[in-house]
Amino acid sequence: MNIAAWVVSGLLAAAYLMAGILKTTRSKDALKPNMPWVADFSPRTVKFIGSVELLGALGLILPWLLEIAEVLTPLAATGLALIQLLAIPVHVRRGEAAQALPVNIALLAAAAFVAVARFADL
Repeated sequence: MNIAAWVVSGLLAAAYLMAGILKTTRSKDALKPNMPWVADFSPRTVKFIGSVELLGALGLILPWLLEIAEVLTPLAATGLALIQLLAIPVHVRRGEAAQALPVNIALLAAAAFVAVARFADL
């Protein structure tokens, strides 16, 4: 189970790291073609979401790897699962369910797996 948790944590961290970097470094207009949902949010909110994703990505790996405050890893995974739970209604409301929901559900399931696996190992 530990190997699976590491693999899923690494994949999730990579995905959220890339998404967080995009949201924190690019303008809202530059994000719109690939992330049309940003039209519904202020630039500050988009940057905030990106910052939370960056912190979550770091939280998935560093505490467990360094064996310092290991409880932060399952908490980060829980927070990233919450982000996906909050994203689902946004995409449904915008009529983007067919494109976005499979990704949201996959990320939600992966984050939930990491949270459960890491909480069990504490």
